[in-house]
Amino acid sequence: MSAPDTAAAAAFAPWPAPWPYPRHIAHRGAGKLAPENTLAAFRHGASFGYRMFEFDVKLSADGKPVLLHDATLDRTTSGHGRADALTLGELAMLDAGGWHSPAFAGEPIPTLAAVARYTRANGFLVNIEIKPVPGAERRTGAAVALDAAALWAGSAVPPLLSSFSEAALEAAREAVPTLPRALLMDRLPADWLERLRRLDCVALDANHRELDRQVIEAAHQAGFRVACYTVNDSARAAELLGWGLDALITDAVDRIVPDPVA
Repeated sequence: MSAPDTAAAAAFAPWPAPWPYPRHIAHRGAGKLAPENTLAAFRHGASFGYRMFEFDVKLSADGKPVLLHDATLDRTTSGHGRADALTLGELAMLDAGGWHSPAFAGEPIPTLAAVARYTRANGFLVNIEIKPVPGAERRTGAAVALDAAALWAGSAVPPLLSSFSEAALEAAREAVPTLPRALLMDRLPADWLERLRRLDCVALDANHRELDRQVIEAAHQAGFRVACYTVNDSARAAELLGWGLDALITDAVDRIVPDPVA
């Protein structure tokens, strides 16, 4: 892992910059149409024209960033117990696709490095949600930021880091201040703008039910972009985008059509 003062940590121009991300982002690769947070899901989402993917990253027992949403392995893999109890080598032995459907049996848990290779080779963009297991917020935030900076070094568009954990975002900012960050919020507290400023975020990423035209305009007036999750209704998507929403995350990659490539 690189140190904070290496070239990798300074690989991206300081923000603010023009918003470089598309308005439509595939949730965990392809929503519910493929096993979440796998390369198979990314390929499936891409088949519907999606060019940006949101996914969850946490650390293995030996500190390697891997794609996994839950703190435990039981729901989406053939493993059991805490996700951070196994090394990368042990995680690589698990089946992360068979739970979804037989067609995906044997799909592995991808590393962040594998995702970087795939997305960069195909010109795709990424939203990395830092998803630490409880108690590992700062360590995960710093590690993911440093590895993301190294893996995407030289990329024209940097990964967008997001997290519900303010401690993880603080650590990511300290490790690689030039990587853009978004604060995830399920409910908007009264001081949401102050929190974005304190963390030097570029965007709010909120539960779409918390958003209306006034919230989006307030964020824009304060210099922030606005993304939201998880929008699966086409009419709601059109309403939010009509209010000036910058990006929406969706499971409905087969029904919500992304903007064409310019």
